[in-house]
Amino acid sequence: MNKKGQWLAVVIIVIGMLMLLNRNINLLTVAALILLTIGMVQVRKGDTHKGYRYLGIGAALLLLDNLMIVFLIVLASLVYFYSKNKKIHLDGNVMRKQNFMARYYWDQAPWTLRSMSLWHALGEVNADLSLSIPEDKQTIVLLQGVMGNVRLTLPEDYGVEIEATVLFGRISVNGEQDSGMMNKLVWRTPGYESSEHKAKFVISYIVGDLNISNP
Repeated sequence: MNKKGQWLAVVIIVIGMLMLLNRNINLLTVAALILLTIGMVQVRKGDTHKGYRYLGIGAALLLLDNLMIVFLIVLASLVYFYSKNKKIHLDGNVMRKQNFMARYYWDQAPWTLRSMSLWHALGEVNADLSLSIPEDKQTIVLLQGVMGNVRLTLPEDYGVEIEATVLFGRISVNGEQDSGMMNKLVWRTPGYESSEHKAKFVISYIVGDLNISNP
């Protein structure tokens, strides 16, 4: 059996099991599961553009058909977000924002880098640290949400530490990438300890695409 036949068989088996467990399953849920499976297969094959498109459409269909699941996912993400805030011990002088949808483009003009705590259901963050003006010697940036697309460009003279977790999606560091499920990254720039300015990014998404590169 070829690869297409293998993942098609997996889809059929999964759908069959779901139908046995829940006879009320409808065609919208079946379509969503098929698209999610195709998306994961495409991502694992390296075709991330098509893969994330299928994953996005499948997730949207599944969420539309299961509003309670949407609520529980968002609630779980928020609970994890607040517990992470307490664990990191961010002080009072921190920018805190919670949005359903957010876009941050810090790669087009000089911007102030300060400690911040951001959560969003759907979000996009593009940050070029070579354009940043650090507010303190040490900065902590917490980025969390349900679905996120994060692009970080790091200068050579800046000490950056990254702790990232992506349940479904991709993490890429200077072209080397891991994609699929349960991706984790703990990484520091060379010369981190001797850097005058340091920034720590703590990134967590259920579905995400994280790209880290040097200018």
